Amino acid sequence: MNKETMQNQLIALVNYQQGAVVSKTIIDKDTGTVTLFAFAMGQGLSEHTAPFDALVQVLDGEVEIKISGTPFHLKQGEIIIIPAHEPHALKAVSDFKMLLTMIRS
Repeated sequence: MNKETMQNQLIALVNYQQGAVVSKTIIDKDTGTVTLFAFAMGQGLSEHTAPFDALVQVLDGEVEIKISGTPFHLKQGEIIIIPAHEPHALKAVSDFKMLLTMIRS
């Protein structure tokens, strides 16, 4: 299976819902989680912190992620690491899907 096929399979696991954020947990272990998200355009997550580093992989669309007040505009195929304990927020610039990986140990 090639990389594009795998990514398309992930994208298909969550659907957009107008005015909503949809999530699907893929892996939930004591050592970490992998979660798919689908954000309708304009939806987001308010500023918060997490006790672990987070890897965000944009699977579809575009998002603005603010980390400690600095905005980062990401689109399909791009990734960013959100450091532990740093305040961060995100807002979907368009309909947007991401894979979020958090490693707890």
